[in-house]
Amino acid sequence: MMLFGSSAAVCGAVVAFAIFGRAAGSEIGAVHSSDVVNAACGDAIVGAASMYNPFKPGKEEGGPSTASGERYDRSVWAAAIKTSLRRKFGGVQFGGRPKYALVEAVGKKVIVKINDVGPLRPGRIIDLNERTMRYFDPSLELGVIGGVKVSPLAGDYWIPGPVG
Repeated sequence: MMLFGSSAAVCGAVVAFAIFGRAAGSEIGAVHSSDVVNAACGDAIVGAASMYNPFKPGKEEGGPSTASGERYDRSVWAAAIKTSLRRKFGGVQFGGRPKYALVEAVGKKVIVKINDVGPLRPGRIIDLNERTMRYFDPSLELGVIGGVKVSPLAGDYWIPGPVG
């Protein structure tokens, strides 16, 4: 167990160095450079992604709260991870800070804020909010995207959005 904690700390330090070293001489957009994303910590999980939107007719605007305590917002880069993967993605506790992950599918990459968890359908590992799903499936016709790779990112300093 101690070995895991040490390797996680080293991974976090390497990621922080890569980010802050690059950002010091350039705009904050450097956070999304490929070399930083390649420093993703932890083993990637591969499975299917679907979209969630808890808005229902008659519900108040803003939608329900997420596991982190934030209100669901379809316009940000966010997602819900499968409940059984909660620990792998840093806990995602009510009232706690959201965690971050790199999501890769259909030749695209995006950093998302993991601010919710849920009992997803079998085979699904992540539920993307509307904005994130539209990035991978602009028409929203697929419904489910297979072969999605999700990697946890260490630290709280990530800027969600597409990775260039």
